[in-house]
Amino acid sequence: MNYERILIRYGEISTKGRNRNKFVEKLKKSIISALISFPKIKIESGRDRMYVLLNGEDSEDILMILKNIFGIQSFSPAIKVEKDIEKIKSVSLKLVAKIYKEGQTFKITGKRADKSFELDTDGINQTFGAHLLKNITGLKVSMKKPDINLQIEIRSEAAYLSCETILGAGGLPVGSSGKALLMLSGGLDSPVAGYLAMKRGIEIEAVHFFSPPYTNERSKQKVIDLSKKLAGISGSLTLHIVPFTQIQEAVQKQVPENYSMTTTRRLMLRIVEELRKMHEGLAIITGESLGQVASQTLESMFAINEVTNTPILRPLITMDKLDIIKIAREIDTHDISIRPFEDCCTIFVPASPKTKPKREKVQYYESFVDFTLLVKKAVEETETLQIRPSNQMEDSFKELF
Repeated sequence: MNYERILIRYGEISTKGRNRNKFVEKLKKSIISALISFPKIKIESGRDRMYVLLNGEDSEDILMILKNIFGIQSFSPAIKVEKDIEKIKSVSLKLVAKIYKEGQTFKITGKRADKSFELDTDGINQTFGAHLLKNITGLKVSMKKPDINLQIEIRSEAAYLSCETILGAGGLPVGSSGKALLMLSGGLDSPVAGYLAMKRGIEIEAVHFFSPPYTNERSKQKVIDLSKKLAGISGSLTLHIVPFTQIQEAVQKQVPENYSMTTTRRLMLRIVEELRKMHEGLAIITGESLGQVASQTLESMFAINEVTNTPILRPLITMDKLDIIKIAREIDTHDISIRPFEDCCTIFVPASPKTKPKREKVQYYESFVDFTLLVKKAVEETETLQIRPSNQMEDSFKELF
């Protein structure tokens, strides 16, 4: 028996009031985008449920993709049946018999949303449970730990039968909390920060700083591969690649070595700030974790933050490195992040960077160079790519700048 639809249950969306429809529409958009390679599917959305109508598409592949979409509490491959007791009996038997193995136990979990249906919840459990016991030899009942849980949900339009409930990713649909720009270095932290931000409903565009010849094409490809992983959640992701060589060379030439890292981070923020304005973002996301490196002390953050009034979100700020690595493995970015290619954050690293830089000192050192022109040039020459999880890259949108 092939499943014909997948029933999707909302998580936190269910707590929303008058604006619930906006969240439902965002979730629907996320699912359509993630399942774009399955052209036959149709989506039906309601206030309490959403259905993916398979129309012959492979349910196994689609189930794997749905696990990563934020806003879904759980989902079940299901069969829609007319609200006729004999027809429900027939489909129940076929569904359980298909997966039953000798010695297994079962229970019926009935739910009657349509109160006009002739059987109440106990009646559903008893009627269809008895039918299965009568027709499947060796099948036994277990109410506490059944091997098979046949869910029968009677709704106004039809009955829905399913034997499996799969946990979703939870959170809020991507885009329901607005847009922000993620500073994506290529290391372990920033992809995890992006993932957690997306889980709270933020649509992200990634910004990567590229410094050839000090960094090579393989380091750029590493970031593109990380972007593909994040794109698997929302269906696509915009990646901005900023040419950063000239700025880093100017910093190395004009700023004392122990302050060079602070100035570099400030210039990165100034560039991301300009990109944020151009692309109508509301915040900047970083992978900073307090105390992890010299630039991630409170004193450094205080000095670096001076260049922008935009909210800076730091989803990892209180997390240990081992916790971050655990999530990186779970979202399958770990092995990409540890590829041994330099990025702009690992070149020109000073021997003794300032862990407690002073704002007035960094302002003084930067006053000898007109970085404004360099920032403007870097923004103008930024390359923008649209990344999709299917390993297809759309045309560059550089002309938009």
